[in-house]
Amino acid sequence: MILSRYERMIAKRYLLPGKGEGFIFLVAGISLVAVMLGVAALIIVMSVMNGFRAELFDKIVGLNGHAVVQGYNGRLPDWRNVLKEAKATPGVTNATPLIEQPLLGTYQGRVEALLVRGMTVNDIRSNTTMKVLAGKLDALTPNSGKVAIGSRLAENLGITLGSRITIINPAGRATPFGTVPREISYEVAAIFEIGVYDYDKAFVVMPMEDAQTLLLMGDVVAMIEVETVNPDKVQDILAPLAEKVAGRAVVNDWRQMNASLFEALAVERVAMFVVLSIIVLVAVFNILSSLIMLVRAKTRDIAILRTMGASRGGLIKIFMTVGVTIGTLGMVAGMVLGFIFLFFRQAVVNAIQFITGQNLWDPSIRFLTELPSKPDPVEIAIICLMALIFSFLATLYPAFKAANTDPVQVLRYE
Repeated sequence: MILSRYERMIAKRYLLPGKGEGFIFLVAGISLVAVMLGVAALIIVMSVMNGFRAELFDKIVGLNGHAVVQGYNGRLPDWRNVLKEAKATPGVTNATPLIEQPLLGTYQGRVEALLVRGMTVNDIRSNTTMKVLAGKLDALTPNSGKVAIGSRLAENLGITLGSRITIINPAGRATPFGTVPREISYEVAAIFEIGVYDYDKAFVVMPMEDAQTLLLMGDVVAMIEVETVNPDKVQDILAPLAEKVAGRAVVNDWRQMNASLFEALAVERVAMFVVLSIIVLVAVFNILSSLIMLVRAKTRDIAILRTMGASRGGLIKIFMTVGVTIGTLGMVAGMVLGFIFLFFRQAVVNAIQFITGQNLWDPSIRFLTELPSKPDPVEIAIICLMALIFSFLATLYPAFKAANTDPVQVLRYE
């Protein structure tokens, strides 16, 4: 929309407060702030929701892979052949054996539910999901009697580096007096943090050989963890493998293992986008009302412009420029505010917690230990475009109303 010199001059004058037009300028300012808050709220919420999904995906998939080939009854006797078949499948980048079993752990009279995880030594040392807070993962070697535990589990049991935790396997050895639970004491060689509360409060990681000894499994594993070139197409990639292992094991991908969680996040993202879009819509109605008041206040000026030769198209462009400028300034300010909030998001949460005295970010409820964020350029572009389109549509009625002003009727008694 190209404006002539006089159209730009008039649009600029209408954007600034004139004598006796302070209320109109106030309404226009409120409209700008409303657009800013609406755009900022959308950017913040959508970025946080994206961050939730990305963080959970990275941490869950980082531990469990894109899929697992799981044996029936938690046992996969022919695991070496299955491992070869998995690695030979096109699209599979890595496959490794794994044991995972819920058990009990005790330390100085305290008891907690554990999730014992047996991994190969190479997988333990190369895993980037586990952030070591104390000790070293290199100390975990087969038959060393050393394990690594989650940070929340260490807090709950009062365990420090070098302490000995006793792990109880209820399925122990049978005796004439019944089944005696198997109890083995392990030295804590490392304390790690994954960032997902449920994992940090339960995980005990040990070499696979030690897990086999603890669980009396012999040369058997529970599952094969598989990684692929594209997690979104994991089902198609592993379809040939699923056919080969049919009858011996089942293939479960990350969507099936965490379906309820990721589906809930997807539904919540859509719901939050729709609800917060209403804020932008309300702001647009403020732009509409301020332009209508501006047209009413400038009716005499518009009539004079028409008698001086101003075209209807020129008047339409002037008032459209005023409305779109307010919307654009609000959109830009909203982007800046949104990015500032996202940059200092954890500090803002901590400040609110300090002021209110309430724990707003309980990891046991939120899954993650910190507020995540992942801005999506495409979503941000859609939000900004939506704000501009709404602002443009809000200018149509006032602009055509001003263009249809009859100078004869307005100036009859002047």
